[in-house]
Amino acid sequence: MTCQLYTIERAGKHFQVADYPGEKGTILALHGLTGTHKNFHHYAEALQGEYRFISIDLRGRGNSSGMDDVPSIFSHAQDVKALIEHLAIKNQILLGHSMGAFISAIVASELETVKGLILLDGAARMSERQQAIVKPSLGRLQKTYETKRAYVEEVKQIYGRLGVEWTDAVQAIVEYDIHEVDNLWVHKSFGQCIQEDFDSFYSFNPKEVLSAVNCSTLLVQATGNIGPFPPFFERQDFVETIQATPKLVTYTSDCNHYTMMFTKQAAIIETIQTFLKEVHVNE
Repeated sequence: MTCQLYTIERAGKHFQVADYPGEKGTILALHGLTGTHKNFHHYAEALQGEYRFISIDLRGRGNSSGMDDVPSIFSHAQDVKALIEHLAIKNQILLGHSMGAFISAIVASELETVKGLILLDGAARMSERQQAIVKPSLGRLQKTYETKRAYVEEVKQIYGRLGVEWTDAVQAIVEYDIHEVDNLWVHKSFGQCIQEDFDSFYSFNPKEVLSAVNCSTLLVQATGNIGPFPPFFERQDFVETIQATPKLVTYTSDCNHYTMMFTKQAAIIETIQTFLKEVHVNE
């Protein structure tokens, strides 16, 4: 099926939207810290048609507008609520990876209309370990490159160290990250805003947020090592999330935090499809 790309203008902000048609209900997908709507390539391919699948560029990423003076996952949650209202999405299913999972959980805790919540390796208790994994990769956001190829080659090396297999799909995701400005290639993301978004993860209280979520929830944990690093979240990081969430199903995958998105995960997709059958999503 054909993806419809369009921009939503709202209150002086604009959002890039990728909208795949479907029949059973609407999945709204929210990407991770440095991602874009394209990160959901494999999930959109698998779920579109049966479900309407909408993925967006969160502000400060891709082709959406910049962030506020004080970026945070809580600001993004307000954006998502406004987009749900603007698009008139009923009985929403929220699908979030990493930062997107934190944002999705916040939205689900505040909207009674959310019918299903899918958390891909996120909405956990943060620790210092995540700093060591994330910070080295943020440097590329503020660098300039002579050519698009130079940026792609650098990211190819970074992703290789993270255990990501390079494919045409990954190449397309990475190429979308950058654009040409004054004859140089730069990342579309706002580096300082990304750092502030990441810092806001530490203000997320799993017990407080997840205990207010009333819909059915699926938590998918990625237990694979990230190259030389341990898993992004260890099992103990999810203890509060699991204990606090009222209607929870959990699934553990041996993929890692990044291959969860950049490599097609048939078992995770099947788990999501099974979960969705249990959620009444027809609008």
